[in-house]
Amino acid sequence: MRRLVAPLMVIVAIVALAVAARAAAARAAVGEDVEIPGDTKVKAVLFRPEGAGPFPAIVGLHGCGGLVNRAGQLGVRYRDWGERLAAAGFVVLYPDSFGSRGIGPQCTVRERRARSSRERVADANAARRWLQGKDWVKADRVALLGWSSGATSTLWAVRPHAASRDGKPDFRSAIALYPGCRRLTELAWSARIPTLILIGAADDWTPAAACEQMVKGARGRTAHAEIITYPGAYQQFDHPNRPIAQRTGLAFSADGSGRAHVATNSEARADALKRVPEWLAR
Repeated sequence: MRRLVAPLMVIVAIVALAVAARAAAARAAVGEDVEIPGDTKVKAVLFRPEGAGPFPAIVGLHGCGGLVNRAGQLGVRYRDWGERLAAAGFVVLYPDSFGSRGIGPQCTVRERRARSSRERVADANAARRWLQGKDWVKADRVALLGWSSGATSTLWAVRPHAASRDGKPDFRSAIALYPGCRRLTELAWSARIPTLILIGAADDWTPAAACEQMVKGARGRTAHAEIITYPGAYQQFDHPNRPIAQRTGLAFSADGSGRAHVATNSEARADALKRVPEWLAR
């Protein structure tokens, strides 16, 4: 019987490690629900790398469809990015700007309660401060990453006039995936921090031409700003598995019809998955 004790202990230890690994994987798949205090208590989803840190961090701003799906689960696109970026050594925090205010998807709404230029910028800064208060986050290495209307909010947040005077380090850099740039172009947009825009040439929701014009017009009066335009790509090109589909009834679209396409583009997605962590690690 004594000879069986050691092997049995080894088996028990292996099983325990396997169970712990599965539990960790399950947590990574859904993220951790947290709350950001402030005038508006903002619900958020947090992804953390393994280990004690401190780690660089990212505030992720969701698009007009919201952070969660109809089943109340984190959207596939955001979960995919959260898992990948956490595996690359980044803390990722997604503030839920809509759910925290009791509103649903806003893609068909013109007058939004959570405006890209105001409330969502405030949410981004509240999320940054929350992260900077954690000992497992590098306070001077918090970046901003946004999708669609969240990408538009990202571009508003990095303007020189939007700098937050809260005594905390500013965002280190920013990335905007398929933002709407028309209004910002008219306002002579510029950025106070390095900013990267990734957008599809075939995007008929938020057209690439407006963003290209915006970046070109900002040269000489902005921090480093760069735009990558992917041939043949629609909005949501970075989605893990989005078959091509036409959205209708949209409040904003390139031609004003309220119709636009979304689809995964394998080449654009592969480049974005490589380029985003490289930019954020600079």
